Amino acid sequence: MSLLVRFTVIGGPSSEQLARRIATKLKSKYVGCDLRVFPDGEGKITLRSRPAGKIIVVQSVYPPVDSNLVRVLALVSQARKYSAQVYAVIPYMGYARQDREFLPGEIVTMSLVGKMLKAAGATRVIVVDIHSMMALKHFPIPAKNATAIGELARYFGKLSLHDPLVVSPDMGGLERARNFASLMGLDYIALKKHRDRRTGEVSIKSPDHSEVRGRDLILVDDMISTGGSIVKAAEHLKRQKCGRVYASCTHALLIGDAEKRIRKAGVAKIVSTNTIPGRTSLVDVSSVIVEAIEG
Repeated sequence: MSLLVRFTVIGGPSSEQLARRIATKLKSKYVGCDLRVFPDGEGKITLRSRPAGKIIVVQSVYPPVDSNLVRVLALVSQARKYSAQVYAVIPYMGYARQDREFLPGEIVTMSLVGKMLKAAGATRVIVVDIHSMMALKHFPIPAKNATAIGELARYFGKLSLHDPLVVSPDMGGLERARNFASLMGLDYIALKKHRDRRTGEVSIKSPDHSEVRGRDLILVDDMISTGGSIVKAAEHLKRQKCGRVYASCTHALLIGDAEKRIRKAGVAKIVSTNTIPGRTSLVDVSSVIVEAIEG
């Protein structure tokens, strides 16, 4: 019997389709679950069949973040009853931006999340393009970050782009843009962004970029939440007379009217992965997750 058959993949309510893809690639048993939400907002999860062997729980923690976090903890806890090895695959890890004390008195919630996953019974955690690698240090169990940059770059490599240039909307994403550009054999630049820590207001401090004139641009980020950074970057670049602007990210939260505002700012297309299912999730990350599981 193949070693991979010894896995059981449990698909959480937020990541059922992605979990099925992972199970197919692992040639493993798949166990779905039923979710009932009571009038007071409480959720009750029931597994549809009994898991066995090493168990992989797949559940992203996107909005509603707190509900999806409790659900992954519940699934991990139940899985631990059947196996001594439980992998918590959390493609989008909520609370990863709360990985340090930016202002006095702020709680580092990521540290608590790591402790809760261990307490629930997780023996290993796998995430995809976590917002900050520092967040991984808060896990008291082995944690691995898989990256979707290669899959996203492959997608853009199939498009007909005119003299494309990779752009990071801020200096913090410089390495991500460099890696993305390297995979496509392109040049890259990074804009200088300022975000007010108290108000969240974003502004672009970069000077004019004559090198973008007439060129198609790929704005690369790890996640798009309200879209403020992408909107400001796109507006700035459009003023430089660039060509088409594309937005690429691993996690497309697209809160509220974010997608509408991004398109209004001049972005021709938003391309994201299925860590968060939605209209823009055109790139599958099941392969990179499977590599992380087997590695």
